[in-house]
Amino acid sequence: MRPRIVAGTGHRALAEAVAAALGTEPVACETERFPDGELRPVVGDVQGADLYLVQPTGPPVNDNLVELLLLLDACRRGGARRLTALVPYFGYARQDRRTAAGQPVGARVAADLLVATGADRLVVINPHTAALEAMCGVPVEVLTAVPLLADALGQELSRAAVLVAPDLGAVKLVEHYGRLLRLPVAVVRKTRVSGTQVLAEELVGGVAERPAVIIDDMISTAGTVETAVKVLLAHGAVADITVATTHALLVGGAWDRLRRLPIRRLVVTDTLPVESAGGLPLQVCSVAPLLADAVDLLHGDEPAVASPVQGGVGGVRVYPG
Repeated sequence: MRPRIVAGTGHRALAEAVAAALGTEPVACETERFPDGELRPVVGDVQGADLYLVQPTGPPVNDNLVELLLLLDACRRGGARRLTALVPYFGYARQDRRTAAGQPVGARVAADLLVATGADRLVVINPHTAALEAMCGVPVEVLTAVPLLADALGQELSRAAVLVAPDLGAVKLVEHYGRLLRLPVAVVRKTRVSGTQVLAEELVGGVAERPAVIIDDMISTAGTVETAVKVLLAHGAVADITVATTHALLVGGAWDRLRRLPIRRLVVTDTLPVESAGGLPLQVCSVAPLLADAVDLLHGDEPAVASPVQGGVGGVRVYPG
C-alpha cells in the first residue's frame, strides 16, 4: 500500500506537491469553520492507511496547530494504521526554555499535544531549537533545507561574497553554509530588546567592499535582518545584499522593512506559503521533493535521512520584484 497524504489548510499547495512527487493524490479532506472560530476537519476513508499529515504551524499559528491536532484525532478515529505529522515549520519552537518566572515551555506543550492526539512520528525541517527531539514523546525526524538553499545561492554568488550570521544563534547554521559554498563567515552580535526591536553591538569578521549574504533559519518581522544590514553597511559592505532563510514567516511589517533595504535577492523555501509582496526579488525553493523522499523512506521503515540536494532538485519560483 502506498503512503497517503492528508493536506491541512495551512499549506495545501505544499501537500499537493508532496503527493504529486509520490505519484498519489491527497486524501479527501475539508475543514469546516464555525462562526465562533471553531474548526472541524472531515477526512475521507483512511482505514488501515499509513498517513502523512502536511500542516506547518505558521501564521495563524494557533489555528494551524489546533487544526493539525483535530486532523490527527480524526484520522486516528478513522482507523489509520500509522500517523506521521509533517510539520515543515514547527510553531512554538522558539519557546524552548523559560527566561523568567511564570513562563511556559511552549515547545514542550505543542509537542505533548501532538503525541496526545495520535501522532506516531514528527517530521520537521530546520527547527528553531535542537531540543525539540528531546521534548517530544515520539520519534522526530529532522530534515535540513540547507543544501537546497546553498545550491540556489551558489548559482549567483560572487566569490568575493561573505556569509553573515545576524546573531550568535545563527553561527553554526551559517558555518554549515560556509562549508558548502566555501566562503568566509562574519557574525553580528546583537541584543533583542523586544519582539520587534533589536540592538546590534558589534561585527566580527571582514565585510569591507564585499557583497554580503545574511542567513538565518527564519525571518519573522525582519527586525534582525534590518539591524544586520545597517551594521554591514556601517562597516563598508557593498550595498548589494542577499538574504536567505528556510522559514519565511514575514509578519508584522516585514515586507515593508525589507523593501527599504538594499536587498538584491531574497531566497526562501516554501515550508510556509509565501508570495512576493512586490518590489523585492524573491526566489522560492520547494521542499516538496525533500519531504517526499522522507515519506518514501519512513513508509519503508527506514530513517528519513535527507539526501544531498543537487542542482535542479526541487522547484524554484522566481519573482522579479
